[in-house]
Amino acid sequence: MDGFDLNSSEKADASELQMMIAIEQQKAQFQAQMSAGTSAWRGARVQKWIHGQTCLVSCVESFIDTTLSITNRFTQMVQKGAH
Repeated sequence: MDGFDLNSSEKADASELQMMIAIEQQKAQFQAQMSAGTSAWRGARVQKWIHGQTCLVSCVESFIDTTLSITNRFTQMVQKGAH
């Protein structure tokens, strides 16, 4: 018998070890895919948040501009009426 012959118990152990290694590799691959997907989702959410923030800023600026225009116009009307 040479040193590389395995009995049935050792073969079963080796087979179980290979199966456990394959399962762990699949887990690692799944976790890597989930991490990549989560990163992509996070990136998309940040872009939407930035876009939403930009839209909000534009809306507020427009509101302020409109309010100032109306206020200036009203001030002019009052000044013309007071003279």
